[in-house]
Amino acid sequence: MKTRAEILLVEDNANDLELMRRSFRHHRLASALVVARDGVEALDYIFGSADKAGTSHTPKVILLDLKLPRLDGVEVLRRLKADERTQKIPVIALIASEKDSERLKRDQLPVSGYLVKPVDFQNFARAVSKAGLDWMIAEANS
Repeated sequence: MKTRAEILLVEDNANDLELMRRSFRHHRLASALVVARDGVEALDYIFGSADKAGTSHTPKVILLDLKLPRLDGVEVLRRLKADERTQKIPVIALIASEKDSERLKRDQLPVSGYLVKPVDFQNFARAVSKAGLDWMIAEANS
Protein backbone atom coordinates (compact mmCIF):
# COMPACT_ATOMS: atom_id res chain seq x y z
CA MET A 1 0.00 0.00 0.00
CA LYS A 2 1.02 3.63 -0.43
CA THR A 3 2.18 5.60 2.56
CA ARG A 4 -0.63 8.17 2.61
CA ALA A 5 -4.24 7.95 1.48
CA GLU A 6 -6.72 10.61 0.68
CA ILE A 7 -9.32 7.90 0.07
CA LEU A 8 -9.17 4.46 1.66
CA LEU A 9 -11.27 1.97 -0.29
CA VAL A 10 -12.07 -1.18 1.68
CA GLU A 11 -13.39 -3.68 -0.88
CA ASP A 12 -12.87 -7.41 -1.38
CA ASN A 13 -14.73 -7.92 -4.67
CA ALA A 14 -12.23 -7.76 -7.55
CA ASN A 15 -14.83 -6.70 -10.14
CA ASP A 16 -16.22 -3.86 -8.00
CA LEU A 17 -12.69 -2.80 -7.15
CA GLU A 18 -11.65 -2.61 -10.81
CA LEU A 19 -14.75 -0.58 -11.76
CA MET A 20 -14.03 1.90 -8.97
CA ARG A 21 -10.35 2.16 -9.90
CA ARG A 22 -11.23 2.90 -13.53
CA SER A 23 -13.72 5.53 -12.49
CA PHE A 24 -11.25 7.16 -10.12
CA ARG A 25 -8.49 7.10 -12.76
CA HIS A 26 -10.82 8.71 -15.28
CA HIS A 27 -11.51 11.53 -12.82
CA ARG A 28 -7.88 11.89 -11.73
CA LEU A 29 -8.44 10.60 -8.21
CA ALA A 30 -6.58 7.30 -8.61
CA SER A 31 -3.39 8.62 -7.03
CA ALA A 32 -5.38 9.43 -3.89
CA LEU A 33 -6.76 5.89 -3.63
CA VAL A 34 -5.41 3.16 -1.34
CA VAL A 35 -7.08 -0.25 -1.23
CA ALA A 36 -7.57 -2.64 1.68
CA ARG A 37 -9.18 -5.98 0.82
CA ASP A 38 -10.66 -6.83 4.22
CA GLY A 39 -11.43 -5.29 7.59
CA VAL A 40 -8.24 -6.47 9.27
CA GLU A 41 -6.09 -4.95 6.52
CA ALA A 42 -8.05 -1.67 6.76
CA LEU A 43 -7.55 -1.38 10.52
CA ASP A 44 -3.87 -2.32 10.20
CA TYR A 45 -3.46 0.46 7.65
CA ILE A 46 -5.27 3.05 9.75
CA PHE A 47 -3.98 2.19 13.22
CA GLY A 48 -0.69 0.55 12.30
CA SER A 49 0.29 -2.97 13.22
CA ALA A 50 3.21 -4.48 15.06
CA ASP A 51 4.52 -6.25 11.95
CA LYS A 52 4.61 -2.94 10.02
CA ALA A 53 6.50 -0.98 12.70
CA GLY A 54 3.30 0.67 13.91
CA THR A 55 2.94 3.03 10.94
CA SER A 56 -0.54 4.55 10.97
CA HIS A 57 -2.39 6.56 8.32
CA THR A 58 -5.34 8.92 8.45
CA PRO A 59 -7.32 9.00 5.21
CA LYS A 60 -9.62 11.93 4.47
CA VAL A 61 -12.51 9.61 3.65
CA ILE A 62 -13.15 5.87 3.83
CA LEU A 63 -15.29 3.93 1.36
CA LEU A 64 -16.23 0.83 3.33
CA ASP A 65 -17.87 -2.33 2.04
CA LEU A 66 -19.99 -3.69 4.87
CA LYS A 67 -19.59 -7.33 3.80
CA LEU A 68 -15.91 -8.16 4.17
CA PRO A 69 -13.90 -11.29 4.97
CA ARG A 70 -12.03 -11.73 8.28
CA LEU A 71 -13.62 -8.66 9.91
CA ASP A 72 -16.83 -7.22 8.52
CA GLY A 73 -17.36 -3.57 7.70
CA VAL A 74 -19.81 -3.00 10.56
CA GLU A 75 -17.15 -3.98 13.10
CA VAL A 76 -14.55 -1.85 11.30
CA LEU A 77 -16.97 1.08 11.47
CA ARG A 78 -17.61 0.53 15.19
CA ARG A 79 -13.87 0.49 15.93
CA LEU A 80 -13.26 3.62 13.88
CA LYS A 81 -16.04 5.54 15.58
CA ALA A 82 -14.98 4.34 19.06
CA ASP A 83 -11.47 5.76 18.71
CA GLU A 84 -10.99 9.52 19.09
CA ARG A 85 -8.20 9.51 16.50
CA THR A 86 -10.55 8.26 13.78
CA GLN A 87 -14.11 8.99 14.87
CA LYS A 88 -14.37 12.12 12.71
CA ILE A 89 -13.16 10.51 9.48
CA PRO A 90 -16.13 10.43 7.09
CA VAL A 91 -17.12 6.87 6.20
CA ILE A 92 -19.25 6.12 3.16
CA ALA A 93 -20.74 2.62 3.26
CA LEU A 94 -20.67 0.50 0.11
CA ILE A 95 -23.84 -1.57 -0.05
CA ALA A 96 -25.18 -4.20 -2.44
CA SER A 97 -28.69 -2.80 -2.85
CA GLU A 98 -30.95 0.01 -1.76
CA LYS A 99 -32.53 -2.46 0.71
CA ASP A 100 -29.27 -2.48 2.65
CA SER A 101 -29.73 1.22 3.38
CA GLU A 102 -32.58 0.21 5.70
CA ARG A 103 -30.07 -1.75 7.79
CA LEU A 104 -27.90 1.36 8.07
CA LYS A 105 -30.88 3.29 9.42
CA ARG A 106 -32.25 0.48 11.59
CA ASP A 107 -28.91 -0.25 13.23
CA GLN A 108 -28.12 3.48 13.43
CA LEU A 109 -24.70 2.91 11.89
CA PRO A 110 -22.70 6.15 11.99
CA VAL A 111 -21.93 6.59 8.29
CA SER A 112 -21.68 9.87 6.41
CA GLY A 113 -23.52 8.37 3.46
CA TYR A 114 -23.81 5.26 1.35
CA LEU A 115 -23.30 4.10 -2.22
CA VAL A 116 -24.96 1.19 -3.96
CA LYS A 117 -22.38 -0.94 -5.80
CA PRO A 118 -21.10 -0.98 -8.44
CA VAL A 119 -19.87 2.53 -7.77
CA ASP A 120 -19.27 4.95 -10.61
CA PHE A 121 -17.75 8.37 -10.20
CA GLN A 122 -21.00 10.32 -10.57
CA ASN A 123 -22.61 8.36 -7.72
CA PHE A 124 -19.45 8.75 -5.66
CA ALA A 125 -19.44 12.52 -6.28
CA ARG A 126 -23.12 12.74 -5.24
CA ALA A 127 -22.45 10.82 -2.01
CA VAL A 128 -19.38 12.96 -1.29
CA SER A 129 -21.41 16.12 -1.89
CA LYS A 130 -24.25 14.88 0.32
CA ALA A 131 -21.73 14.17 3.09
CA GLY A 132 -20.34 17.71 2.73
CA LEU A 133 -16.99 16.57 1.31
CA ASP A 134 -17.01 18.53 -1.98
CA TRP A 135 -13.64 20.00 -0.99
CA MET A 136 -12.06 16.58 -1.38
CA ILE A 137 -12.84 16.30 -5.09
CA ALA A 138 -11.87 19.93 -5.75
CA GLU A 139 -8.57 19.47 -3.89
CA ALA A 140 -7.75 16.22 -5.72
CA ASN A 141 -8.44 17.79 -9.12
CA SER A 142 -6.42 20.97 -8.50
